[in-house]
Amino acid sequence: MSAFTSTFGRRPGLAFNSLLALSLLLASSTLAASSKQTVPEQLYPPLSAEVLPELAAAGRFSVGVKTVQVTDPARFDPLTQGPKARSLTLEIWYPAAKNPTKPLTSYQNQSRSGVPFSLQAAAMRDVPVLNNIAEKYPLVVLSHGYTGYRTIMFYLAEHLAAQGYIVVGIDHTDSTNAEVDMKTAPFAGFVSTLLNRSRDQQFVLEHLRREPALTGSQLDGSKAAVIGYSMGGFGALSTIGACYDFNPMTTAAFTGLKDPAQLAAMQQLLNSCAGGQYPATAASAQTPLQPDPAWQAAIALAPWGGQHQLFSAASVAALKVPVLYVAGDLDDVSGYAGIEALYQQTGSKAKYLLTYHNARHNIAPHPAPAVASSSELDVGHYHEPAWSVRTLNEVNKHFALAMLDCHVKLQIARCAYLDLPASPDQRPIAGKTPDTWRGFDNRYATGMSWQQGAAKP
Repeated sequence: MSAFTSTFGRRPGLAFNSLLALSLLLASSTLAASSKQTVPEQLYPPLSAEVLPELAAAGRFSVGVKTVQVTDPARFDPLTQGPKARSLTLEIWYPAAKNPTKPLTSYQNQSRSGVPFSLQAAAMRDVPVLNNIAEKYPLVVLSHGYTGYRTIMFYLAEHLAAQGYIVVGIDHTDSTNAEVDMKTAPFAGFVSTLLNRSRDQQFVLEHLRREPALTGSQLDGSKAAVIGYSMGGFGALSTIGACYDFNPMTTAAFTGLKDPAQLAAMQQLLNSCAGGQYPATAASAQTPLQPDPAWQAAIALAPWGGQHQLFSAASVAALKVPVLYVAGDLDDVSGYAGIEALYQQTGSKAKYLLTYHNARHNIAPHPAPAVASSSELDVGHYHEPAWSVRTLNEVNKHFALAMLDCHVKLQIARCAYLDLPASPDQRPIAGKTPDTWRGFDNRYATGMSWQQGAAKP
C-alpha cells in the first residue's frame, strides 16, 4: 500500500479534499508571513498623555507628506574644481486638511547593513497643503547624521508639521545608509559630508523660497529653523553663522589627504562660513560672514566637531541666532565636553543646553526597527543602553516645539518652557518636594539637566 492510500484511504475524493485543504492552509500561512513582512511597523503605540511632556501632545493639524527630488545645478566639486549638479531627495511634511478616507502612509528605508524596513507614518501622502488664511507656515530643515536618512527623525517632523510648520528632511547625498557601505568603506562619503552638509541646508531654504508650488504657496520664507543631528549639527552651526577652522592636522585626519598642496587646498575649501560662504580677503576673515536672515533658531542634537575644535571660537562667540544644544553626557561620538564647550562659547543671548544623563550619542533617531535587532552595526544606530528611545523622542518633541514657538513664531508664552531650574529631579529640600520642570508631570522628569543663557526671543 502506498503512503498516499495508507494516509488517506482508498477514497480519491477524500484524498483530494484533504490535499486541497492542506494546500490552502500552507498558502494562507505563506500569505500571512508575507503580510507580516510588508505591513509597516508601528514604533509609537499609544501612551498615556499623563506620562508625556505637555508640548509632546498631538498638534491641531493633520499632516501631509510628499517626496521630491531637487537639484543644485552648480555646487562646487573639489575633484573637478568646478561646478557640478548635486541632487537631493527631500521629504516634506506640512499641515493638511483632515481627510478620514485617506489612509496614512509609511516610510521605506534600510538599515546600515542594507536591510529594508517599512515604518508606519502618522501622515497622509501627497495631499494638498492646508491653506491657512491667518498665517503662513515657517520652515524647519531636518538634517541627519553620518550615516542616516531623511526620515530618521520623522517623529519630530510629523509633530512640528501638526503644530503649523513646514518641515523638510534631507537625504544628504553621499551620506545615507543606502549609499555608504559601513562594513567595507565606512568613510567613503565623509569628505562630501564635511563640504556639503551646511550647503545642503542653506540650499533647501533657498530652493523652497524659489519654488512656492512645493509648499502650496503657504511657506513663510522669512522664518526658518534648522535642526541637525550629529553631522547635521556640525552643518547647522555653520548655517547660522559659525566658521569652520580646520588646520593641516585635522584636514589630513578627516580627508585622508597627504600631499601638502592638496591638503592646503582642501583646508581652504573646508573653512567656509554661514552656509558655504568664504571671506573675500584675509582681513575680513576675522569678521564672520552673516547667515541668511531667515534663520531664527537652531537645534543642535549631539553636534559633531566641537571635540576636535573644528569651529572658529571667534565665530561661535559672534553667533546671534538662538541655539538649543541637546546632548548625552556619555556621548562617545561627538564628545560631551566638546558639545558643552560649544554651548559655553556660543554668543547668542538665547542659548540652552539640555543634557541627558547616562546617554550616549543616539539621542535623536527614532526607535530601532525590528530588522535592526540582529546586528550591532544596525541596532547600534538607534539603541541607547540606559534610556528608552521613545522617552528621548518625546522629550525632544517637547523642547523642539518650545524652542521654535518661542524664537521663530515669537510666542512669548512658549518661552516659559525654556526658563527652567537646573534639575527636574524633585529631590526633597528641607522635607519638601519641589516642583518639576514646567510641562512635565510629577515623577516623569528625571535624568536630565538644563543650562540656559536667556529665555526671551
